[in-house]
Formats: sequence, structure tokens, C-alpha cells
Amino acid sequence: MDAISQNQPVQPSGQPTNEEQEQKREQEEQMRRDMLTTVLDTAARERLSRIALVSPERSKQIEMIIFRMAQSGQLRGRVSEEQLIDLLNQMEEVQGKSGVKKSTIVYRRRKGLDDDFDI
Repeated sequence: MDAISQNQPVQPSGQPTNEEQEQKREQEEQMRRDMLTTVLDTAARERLSRIALVSPERSKQIEMIIFRMAQSGQLRGRVSEEQLIDLLNQMEEVQGKSGVKKSTIVYRRRKGLDDDFDI
């Protein structure tokens, strides 16, 4: 029987279905988590997960750097939290040199108002 008589969507040959794409994405995510588990120690993994909550794109950049370092053999042993902090500082310095400015918050308080009742 063909796909039309079974009421299944017809996919052009060579095109993966949404289900296949989702499975592939889940598999890649699992491989990424496994690699992080083997390369990072517990404290560094916790810090990276907190960074991912605040800035997911920065977390992805750090993960890619760590993966490249692991694949090229630059890492000796597991990455500690201190090494991860050093990597973050290096990344920040590089971004600072490339012209990306770090956002700053300036508080301006009114100086003329005084609520204290000093009588």
C-alpha cells in the first residue's frame, strides 16, 4: 500500500520528518550533556547551569569552547570551577577588545528630598 491510502503524510525523498528531526535534536542534547558530565566537575557544571539560566547564548559559547578544547586535547583532567571562571574572564576580555560594551546600570538619586524628621 502506498502512503496516500494509509493517510500518512507524504515526505519528499531525502527530507527528514519532524519526528526524526526531534529525535536527532534530543540525541545531540543528550550527547552534549554526557560530554559536559565527563569534562566538568560538579561545581563547574552548577555554575554553567546558572549561567545558562541568565544568558543561554553565553552558556552555549562557553560549552562550544570547552568542547573544542576537549577534542583538541588541551584539557588535562576535569575542568574545575576556578578554571571555568578563568575561561569566563578570558571570554569577557576578548569581547571587551572587540568593541562589545558591557552594560552598566547607573542609579540617580534625588538629592533634594529628605524624609527624615529631625526636629
